[in-house]
Amino acid sequence: MKAHCLPFGQIPYSTRLFLDFLAYSPKVHPFYPRAPYFKDWLREEATALRHDSSRRERVSGILKRQNESWGASSLTLSNLERLRNGACAVVTGQQVGLFGGPMFAVYKALTAVKLAEEATAAGVDAVPVFWLATSDHDLAEVNHVSIPGPDGVLQTLSTSSHDVAGAPVSAVRLSEEILPVVDQAATLLGDSAATQFLRESYRPGETLGTAFARLCTRVFAQYGVILLDASDPDLHRLARPIYRAAIERADELEAALLDRGQALEAAGYHQQVKVTSSSVLLFTLQNGARTPIHRRGNGAVAEFVIGGEAEAEKISQAELVARIASAPEQFSPNVLLRPVVQDYLLPTLAYTGGAAETAYFAQVGAVYEALVGRNTPIVPRFSATLVEPKIQRLLERHGITVPDVFSGPDALRQQLAARNLPRDLQAAFDTAKLSMEKSLTAIREKLAKLDPTLVDAAQTATSKMQHQLERLYTQATRAELRQGELIGRHAETLSQSLYPDKGLQERGIGGIYFLARYGSELLGQIYSTIQTDCHDHQILEL
Repeated sequence: MKAHCLPFGQIPYSTRLFLDFLAYSPKVHPFYPRAPYFKDWLREEATALRHDSSRRERVSGILKRQNESWGASSLTLSNLERLRNGACAVVTGQQVGLFGGPMFAVYKALTAVKLAEEATAAGVDAVPVFWLATSDHDLAEVNHVSIPGPDGVLQTLSTSSHDVAGAPVSAVRLSEEILPVVDQAATLLGDSAATQFLRESYRPGETLGTAFARLCTRVFAQYGVILLDASDPDLHRLARPIYRAAIERADELEAALLDRGQALEAAGYHQQVKVTSSSVLLFTLQNGARTPIHRRGNGAVAEFVIGGEAEAEKISQAELVARIASAPEQFSPNVLLRPVVQDYLLPTLAYTGGAAETAYFAQVGAVYEALVGRNTPIVPRFSATLVEPKIQRLLERHGITVPDVFSGPDALRQQLAARNLPRDLQAAFDTAKLSMEKSLTAIREKLAKLDPTLVDAAQTATSKMQHQLERLYTQATRAELRQGELIGRHAETLSQSLYPDKGLQERGIGGIYFLARYGSELLGQIYSTIQTDCHDHQILEL
């Protein structure tokens, strides 16, 4: 495997906030307690980390029960014992996408393993924990996966299993309909250990969460990743103090988040989550659906509203707190409270995630400070584009690089067509361009001596002539593209493989595809490539 670095500044749609965090610009210091360089502060952070021993014991017991039920490896069970005995946690997490979701879920898990290994080597015992976001209710985000077919065209596989609209995905239980979907995936993937893992994990009776957990248990067996299913009622019972605080201190948290949002915007950054004066950081279940809670008024006299206008339930603060006390499993945190719940349950040394999660953490800091008294640092996860041999040959054939593909499929087709113009026509355009530039430069120099006021007019004329020549060149490349069907197919293949749907490969292609095609050895190669002090995107040639 050959690795090439590509700074995120060259990746389309990278936000200013993420880029400034990677550089740890002074402008982001108020929003992030630590630089993105884990080795620089891990010991100091570990020294300041405090965690209730009884809570640690109870969470460790819950996690042991969960992981054993999924067939945890001996290394995972050993890591659970280390957690019980005082180890810190390096945490990552993800929605439970069908068949393991996009490739970046693999990168997240391996980054957590690498960070935990580095912390332990530095004298801070740490284990990797993967938080399964099973309380999320956006089924449309997790019920499908894209896998390349034999021709390189992405095939989208999906499950029709569902619960009531808006139900948490932990409630979505797979039925017999999942079996032909698994068969379809097996046909695309071929016979492999990863394909067998799919068959063993995605079976009728499993939920989207438990199937994902079983698959990850098998994939990461040799890495000792501890999985955490956030929908477990016992974890909700332990999280009651945080849920209660989200209600009792709702006005304080709202003010802190509004201030943080204003500070982010004043610094020129975006808010990942828009907070309003009625925002409450909890969801609750209403008729099986995960339903937001809103607030009217402040303090103990505040009224809380559950659901929309048609089914709105109005409830006092005292009644809502009592409901949390009696049935905490009916509640779950929103995206700005989830990290706080995570670090109330776990002795978290650091969280590792991508650009969107980094943006969340800029806001979550306000909640951390109010409810926990410390900000958990975030470390950028590993990010990569895998270039398969066939794709590498296409890039070389056309004399382009992966960043060229990031220009988008239309621009890529245009570029390939331009590179495949008949040599004599390309040479004629090149000669015309050089000749025109030489002649016009000479004209401008002589005009400057004759009458300097004519220089601007000459420059305007030059620009117009250059534009017309470029326009003619574009028309020629389009004509070549129309005649070159093969070029169009190559452009489509490159885009589907490296920049699917105008997004990074790691977000658009299921990790199971690469695992099936290249085996567990690929995980080892990726793991060896991860350098936690390098935060560039990696181009990995397989």
